[in-house]
Amino acid sequence: MAKVLHKFTRSIPDWRPRVEPIKLDEANSDQLEALQITPSNTKVSDYVLTLAHDVESLKVRSPLFNAIMYDNGGMSRSEREIGAIGASIVNQCIYCASVHASRHAHLTKSDEVTDKIFVDGEHAKLSPRDTAILNFAVKLSNAPSKANKDDFNRLKLAGLNEDEVLDLILSTSLFGWANRLMHVLGDPISPNKKKADCLR
Repeated sequence: MAKVLHKFTRSIPDWRPRVEPIKLDEANSDQLEALQITPSNTKVSDYVLTLAHDVESLKVRSPLFNAIMYDNGGMSRSEREIGAIGASIVNQCIYCASVHASRHAHLTKSDEVTDKIFVDGEHAKLSPRDTAILNFAVKLSNAPSKANKDDFNRLKLAGLNEDEVLDLILSTSLFGWANRLMHVLGDPISPNKKKADCLR
């Protein structure tokens, strides 16, 4: 029996859907068209195959995801990942937190930032810029209406320009939505009780 994970981990867990994903070899033409643009241009995951049950939503979701997380300009990709991690920690999304911690570590060639976040959450001792980014992502995820002009000014003081602040808002908000889909549609699992480096 696969073990459902309840702690944040650097090891990306498997994801077990509660809804049967579509099978590629049985997909209809509309589903295949929607699946042509997959998030981050990687192989089609069970998560995306599950979302393909709602073709019209997937056609909009995948290009939007790629534009927010991977377009050139504005905030760096690694910093957008901090926004995603902040939202995922607040929403307790084990799978998303691990995926985006892994991407951040790959982009920066270091586990240091994500390790600190997984141990200490919003109280992690990071650089002033990363601290401002994480704190804003956490505040926005906890209560969007509480994020205000003072928070915007703190981001500017930390060196972010308006385009970068917009990217942070978009990446954080995207995962406020994506986390909830992950929670409802499936569970993060450790199928073979594999060695997961759980930090929180």
